[in-house]
Amino acid sequence: MPTTDVQRANDEIRDAWNKNAAFWDERMGEGNEFVEMLVWPATERLLELRSEERVLDIACGSGLSSRRLAARGAEVVAFDFAEDMIARARARSEAQAGRIQYLILDATEEAGLLALGERGFDAALCHMALFDLAELRPLMRSLARLLRPGGRFVFSVLHPCFNSSQHVLVAEMEEADSGIARRHAVKVFGYLQSKFRRGWALHDQPNPHPFYHRPLQELFGAGFAAGLLLDGLEESAFLATHPPRHDPLSWGGNLCEIPPVLVARMRLP
Repeated sequence: MPTTDVQRANDEIRDAWNKNAAFWDERMGEGNEFVEMLVWPATERLLELRSEERVLDIACGSGLSSRRLAARGAEVVAFDFAEDMIARARARSEAQAGRIQYLILDATEEAGLLALGERGFDAALCHMALFDLAELRPLMRSLARLLRPGGRFVFSVLHPCFNSSQHVLVAEMEEADSGIARRHAVKVFGYLQSKFRRGWALHDQPNPHPFYHRPLQELFGAGFAAGLLLDGLEESAFLATHPPRHDPLSWGGNLCEIPPVLVARMRLP
């Protein structure tokens, strides 16, 4: 993407997240069932965090993942480019101020990332935010220089095959031998082309925010081009025993064979 286009997109994305900061912090400041059941267990397994490791938390929002890393004994450097998000992260993290350093920084600006210190991190994490970045390659190139040899980069995203801007959830009624049955499915009408759109990730969100759908070849390809290797992958879905929500078109309890979340680990050789 041309630099001017990235800057224009960043301005819109930053503005949207600043406007949504209070709403998201109230709803998601300490997580929800997607975080607790799908994202964080896989993240912990793939990150393989050891006490006193230095971890970079990328696009940290209001600091949910930063606080959890610090609670596990990590020294955390966390950043986001939405000033209101960082203010809320600092307010929520007063008890762990000695273990977390919050910065205002743009994940698409390579020079600013490298100023954090080459070979200065044992691991890096991006919790459900890569799809908010207008460009991935500067971040991946920077990680190849920020991580120590063998360092891990773990990220979670909405599964681009099943949970993107190009899918809809479907519920159908059909006759079966045992009577009338309901079946849930995901209808996918696009995948290979990268797409930009504005959407509402949470019900009642005050402002739409821009996000990007990228196919797996593009998502991982940016890391491969920077010299990172993929060596861990988990696809997370709700268990069949998870109680469905009142909304019949929801992931919980309805789609136990289709993962809405993908968590991956890339490593610097």
